[in-house]
Amino acid sequence: MTYRIAVRELCEFSAKTGDLDLRFTPAPSALEGIEGHARVASRRGDDYERELSLSGRFEELLVRGRADGFDPARGRLEEVKTHKGRLDRQPATHRALHWAQLRIYGALLCAERGLASVELALVYFNIGSEQETAFTERCTAAELQAFFADHCARFLAWARQELAHRAARDTGLQALAFPHGEFRDGQRALATAVYNAARSGRCLLAQAPTGIGKTLGTLFPLLKAAPAQALDKLFFLAAKTSGRQLALDALQQLRAPRLRVLELVARDKACEHPDKACHGESCPLAQGFYDRLPAARAAAVAQDQPLHQARVRELARQHEVCPYYLSQELVRWADVVVGDYNYFFDSSALLYALGQANDWRVGLLVDEAHNLVDRGRAMYSAELHPDSLAEARRSATARKNGTIKRALDKLRKTWHQLKSEAEYRVCAEPPADWVEALMNANASISEHLAEHPAEPPDAALQGFYLEALQFLRLCESLSPDHSLLDLSRNTCPAPSAGGKDAAWRLESPVVCLRNVVPAPHLQPRLQAAHTSTLFSATLQPPHCYADLLGLPQTHGYVDVASPFRAEQLQVRIAREVSTRWRDRAASLDRIADRIATQYLARPGNYLAFFSSYDYLQQVADRVAERHPGLPQWRQLRRMGETEQKAFLARFTAESQGVAFAVLGGAFAEGIDLPGRRLIGAFIATLGLPQVNPVMEQFRERMEARFGAGRGYDYAYLVPGLQKVVQAAGRVIRTTEDAGVVHLMDDRFGKAEVRRLLPGWWEVD
Repeated sequence: MTYRIAVRELCEFSAKTGDLDLRFTPAPSALEGIEGHARVASRRGDDYERELSLSGRFEELLVRGRADGFDPARGRLEEVKTHKGRLDRQPATHRALHWAQLRIYGALLCAERGLASVELALVYFNIGSEQETAFTERCTAAELQAFFADHCARFLAWARQELAHRAARDTGLQALAFPHGEFRDGQRALATAVYNAARSGRCLLAQAPTGIGKTLGTLFPLLKAAPAQALDKLFFLAAKTSGRQLALDALQQLRAPRLRVLELVARDKACEHPDKACHGESCPLAQGFYDRLPAARAAAVAQDQPLHQARVRELARQHEVCPYYLSQELVRWADVVVGDYNYFFDSSALLYALGQANDWRVGLLVDEAHNLVDRGRAMYSAELHPDSLAEARRSATARKNGTIKRALDKLRKTWHQLKSEAEYRVCAEPPADWVEALMNANASISEHLAEHPAEPPDAALQGFYLEALQFLRLCESLSPDHSLLDLSRNTCPAPSAGGKDAAWRLESPVVCLRNVVPAPHLQPRLQAAHTSTLFSATLQPPHCYADLLGLPQTHGYVDVASPFRAEQLQVRIAREVSTRWRDRAASLDRIADRIATQYLARPGNYLAFFSSYDYLQQVADRVAERHPGLPQWRQLRRMGETEQKAFLARFTAESQGVAFAVLGGAFAEGIDLPGRRLIGAFIATLGLPQVNPVMEQFRERMEARFGAGRGYDYAYLVPGLQKVVQAAGRVIRTTEDAGVVHLMDDRFGKAEVRRLLPGWWEVD
């Protein structure tokens, strides 16, 4: 068997030593890096060979990579690295890693072309000054071959271990049996569709009802398909912690032998020393991290249990390494990775980047995929607030940094020139003077941070820098086809603002780059996977999600029939109720009385959903006033995890009462209250987003992109009804459950609304 590895990954394994050093140093963006490499290449001669594909073998290893450039006339091989700031501030470990890569490229080149020797040039290109700094050495082919053999030998034992693991893993998956003997109704149809999508290397959009076991019904078939499809990794992505836990529980049920399962969690949940910076002079777990990593890595892959957050933390503690960065290293050696959407779909996504660097063949599962629309928009949107600039300017003044302050003052002036009497304005393109001033201000902060990496981080300056950096990077790909740039009045300046500063903040607009259609950003990531399945109980109509998420034209779709019977769920429309804004006051008595009537007819636990906390409070107060004996509890603003658990704990098989909650909030999806724990729901809203200038821009742009009528559907109707169906889905969780849902608005009777409700419902 052959083990394939990229040059960079080989060096990451064999050449990294010393501290983990993540002191903030501004780095070029991906586009800046591409442009920097192109700039260097443009300065070379006509016979300069760019991006050479090189490969070579060492016993079972096949080492591959792409060198930046070779000048055959000079016999010079170059590795180009773009950078910002002073090179003398670069950690020695970084330079050593770069040299290791270049020397291995040199060995591969000499072997491929029969060269006796070659000049190696490590070229650093400063993005700001466009200056090249080159470090050179001449090596013989024998010297480079010895270096290549040494680093391959360091990795060879690990590679053989991994080849043996892969063979044992695939054998185990081929023999894997479904853990429950029989599939639930609908679960087999889902599993079959996922398996066939994997076999054909396609993307699948799967709508499957709640309660059939979607998590197990997608994981099992993809794991079964993995050996034949030569899948290297399976990524299970979820929007919420509860979704990740369901996946981990399902994998535990499967008990696949030799399957390495890794859970990724956010940095703030994994960090052991949040009060310390990520470098060896501050954090003890960063000091000597790469020296202790090999033992921690070996111990982790030897585990016969899933690498959940708690287990990774314990291993990290035993080996005195950072648990967060240990988990990132373990991605390379895991078979299944469970994490949040952002690990694959964000612009700086770890899983996507590693997959591309290592040419992994990936199987992708996206849980509750209806959430990916809004999450995707958030990943590719950016907002710059006058308050952020004011705080950064105040910090520069306090630190007596005249260079940064002058740049921020210029930005402040151009920002103020954007003021207008209008509450909201859309810009066809970014204001040129403002963008130039923003770039200059960011360059000043960047240069300062690069020149002073040991300086304690300044939250205001660094925060503004990162916000501006995200904004400027998104500006590079701004298009009216998928995004909009708008200016809105700053109605809530920071409370600390006073005097002229307060006036400037009020008059200067908030600048926002909003992603409307995430498809152009998400599509390349979906195409990078060998197969992907995006599944949810609410993906109606499917063309909406295919359009907004950028599914390939060849994608498949399956709508799994519900195992539930119409007689299990009574669905009643309160046609006498209107929850439109103008009718809210008149609706209170009718909604309160309908809730009480249902409760008295069949006492038990109910959830009542509303469009806002204010509306919720008004109805709950009216119920208490008109029906004081009816037990109730309410969702409060900004409930913490403990309060949320207490809210749900009141739903028992013996308890009775009505819980009031906000549609689209923590209790409207992702909770499981089977049997007598929940027997009904009241939904007093269509869930439609509020009509405002921003949403109207969304509607208009989607209308232009997707065709007549779809703008309103995609902006308002589909997102609203998706929330309604998710909330109603809390009532029937098993084939034994029975309950009732009251849809309390006359608009639920309209045909265009009813077509978005589940087909198995029989609506009165």
